[in-house]
Amino acid sequence: MMLQDGPVQLLCLTANSGVPLFTRGSSKQLPFSVIGSLNGVHMFGGGQGATLCSCDSAGGGKVVWRVFKDSVILIAVGVGHQTQSSRTEELSLQRLLENVWGCMVLVLGQDELVSVRNVERLKRDLRSCFSLIDLLLEERQEGILGTLTHCADSLLPPNPALLQEAVDGFARGADSEFGCLLIHGRIAAATEKWWRLAPQEVVLLTALIQTLSKSTSCDYPVFLPQGSPTVAHRLLRFQLLPGADVCVLCGPTPSLHRAETGLVPQFWSPLVDSLRDCLSVGERCLPPSVSLRPDVLSLLLINKETRRSVSCVRTLPNHPEPSPPSRARCWELLKLFFIFSTTRYFHQEDILTEEKAQSCSEDFVLGFSHQPQQCYLVTEECKCYGLQTTQHQLFLLFPLSVPTFALHSVAKQTLTNILMDTGI
Repeated sequence: MMLQDGPVQLLCLTANSGVPLFTRGSSKQLPFSVIGSLNGVHMFGGGQGATLCSCDSAGGGKVVWRVFKDSVILIAVGVGHQTQSSRTEELSLQRLLENVWGCMVLVLGQDELVSVRNVERLKRDLRSCFSLIDLLLEERQEGILGTLTHCADSLLPPNPALLQEAVDGFARGADSEFGCLLIHGRIAAATEKWWRLAPQEVVLLTALIQTLSKSTSCDYPVFLPQGSPTVAHRLLRFQLLPGADVCVLCGPTPSLHRAETGLVPQFWSPLVDSLRDCLSVGERCLPPSVSLRPDVLSLLLINKETRRSVSCVRTLPNHPEPSPPSRARCWELLKLFFIFSTTRYFHQEDILTEEKAQSCSEDFVLGFSHQPQQCYLVTEECKCYGLQTTQHQLFLLFPLSVPTFALHSVAKQTLTNILMDTGI
């Protein structure tokens, strides 16, 4: 049986006094005594010159601690299963804590979190982060993997040049160099400066846009966790069609009204048909010109240089027994295979420091001087194959009926087909 997910509970406390700020996640909250014990054991370790990062529970769960700016401590408690890999769960929980801190900075700014003058006021202010934090915990939108991969979830439209020209023009009209077009929560086009934002910032901004009011437009102040953690920018978001949103990061001008009544009609009204074509691509994320083999259940393709990714899950009609996993289970398996591969074989520079990479690698891998280029895994539900090149990483799921010896050739053909038609 491949790895299973369990509920996660998130705790946030002040680092110096251990005052609870909020708890999110599992509906059954931990008792206050347990929360105090989790914080106390971390503080005890710090007093003895030791940093407690994580531990395993007797029931197969995992607890991870992380202190940010000597001000806030975040604790993630994962209730795993006996079959779950400790390394896999730790990476997932560590990434969760990084993203939650990024959410808090994105919404409130770093100064509010580091210079805490009034704990009760901070508790109230942190409520504005809950919808974004809950989105990360619950993973309500299938197929959005950026919070795990720290690559921008992308959709490759059939008419990229027209949309790119419109995004660039719209951003210039708003006195900005940062703009993007989102289709079903995935980036279909963005300005060059938007792609230059830190990968985590791109991912969190995309997630934030999904949590904002579904009205046609909004004006929201944001801080960039790495680029501008103490100075706010304005995030202007406009709904062009249901499922299609355009946004820019800008200064005091233009006003929301001017952008909505002037810039949006000027640049986007002529492209309604192109937007509809883009929406029709849907969760496949690839234009119709890309041909995928019928035995590919799901895929995740990452461009390591641009930090962009495309992913999709496909339904295989009339497939012989044993039947393949459901769509929801395929998304889960794809995430778990990504974690499995990157904690053991495929090094992810932004995920693992050199020290963590050493601790997360299989013992036999430490003896090799080269970087693995392929890996595969056969489970009771599907077969998984990972392929790494200088620029790309491709993760594929196949039905059990596909011969294991054929996985490599199918993966190579899939990668070639996508690159030839899209150039991602």
